[in-house]
Amino acid sequence: MNVVATRFGANLARQRERAGITQEELSFGASLHRTEIGLLERGGRVPRIDTLAKLAGALGVPTSSLLDGIDWQPGEFTRGGFRLPDETNK
Repeated sequence: MNVVATRFGANLARQRERAGITQEELSFGASLHRTEIGLLERGGRVPRIDTLAKLAGALGVPTSSLLDGIDWQPGEFTRGGFRLPDETNK
C-alpha cells in the first residue's frame, strides 16, 4: 500500500475525529461524496490538491495538519544514460 496515502488517511481520520464529526458530515462540509472520505481514510487514494484544500477547510485546520509526517527525500543522482551536449559545438 502507498505509504503517503496511508499516512494521509490516518491524519484525515485523526483530524475528523478531533472535530467530532462523521465521515458523512465531513463529506457535506467538503462538497465530496461520502465514499471518497472513506477511501481517503483507508489509504486507498491520495487526494488532489483541491480536495486537500476542501478537507482542511471543512475541518477548520491548516492543510499542513493533513500532511503531517509526509516527507520526500530525493534519491542519489548519478550520471549515466544521458549524453551531455558537446560544449565545443555551440
